[in-house]
Amino acid sequence: MKKFSALSLAILLSLGLHAAKAQTPAGEVKGTATAHTEASAKGVIAGAQLVLPAQATGGAAYVGAFKDAPATARNKVPVVVFLHGSSGLGLKAIGEWQQWLGSLGIASVAPDSFALPDRVTYKSPASKEMYEKIHALRRSEITLALQALQSQPWADMHRLVLAGTSEGATAVARYGGAEFAGRIIFSWSCEDNYFVERPDTAVVPGQQVLNVISSTDPFFSPTNTWLGNASASGHCARAFKDHPQASVVLIPGAPHTLLNLRAARQPVQGFLVDLLKP
Repeated sequence: MKKFSALSLAILLSLGLHAAKAQTPAGEVKGTATAHTEASAKGVIAGAQLVLPAQATGGAAYVGAFKDAPATARNKVPVVVFLHGSSGLGLKAIGEWQQWLGSLGIASVAPDSFALPDRVTYKSPASKEMYEKIHALRRSEITLALQALQSQPWADMHRLVLAGTSEGATAVARYGGAEFAGRIIFSWSCEDNYFVERPDTAVVPGQQVLNVISSTDPFFSPTNTWLGNASASGHCARAFKDHPQASVVLIPGAPHTLLNLRAARQPVQGFLVDLLKP
């Protein structure tokens, strides 16, 4: 075994610490608002991205803002409430995924968290205190969406699914209400790490759960050198270890945004078809 002097060990440890620091990017936070006002709460839903399948409209599918949704419906259909990630609804993949859901006869509504003026935005890593304020903001949007759906002629309130990706998925994982038949957690690991004070994952008896995440997710897998959890597995299996209604799909080498990968769509389709059958 090669031996090192005390001085050599000190130098090596110092170099290791500097290397670890060098691998941690500089975070950035902009904006100050972290709670919805009365006006922004209305905007969250009014500007929500809505897709109604032909089964609901009785004609062409509707793709547009929630505020412009058809006032009548041919049929009630199942609905997915989808919480976007930190980049908002501008992410093209979300609209593509919603239209894919529409092709399956499933409506979807994606609330617009950025209806809040001066809403906090960030580049990770940031403080856990700031993240927790955003997680609370996102959780409030679930309630707003549920309230809005109750008056919609096309919404089958007995066949609701809650889904979200990344920042949005954290709120989905923590939501313990019984209004939803199931939840889909994209690109969040349900683990202790830099993004949360505590995971606080909700396990609802009898509720179906699907977690889909990359094995090399750049934020929440062990490949992230500044993850903040040396024992992380990078997925939600531990959080749901005693919950036989939960499944985990780990996609090798996938990017953080994986909604529309075939390897992600196939298990999601199977999950939804089985869950939402009349």
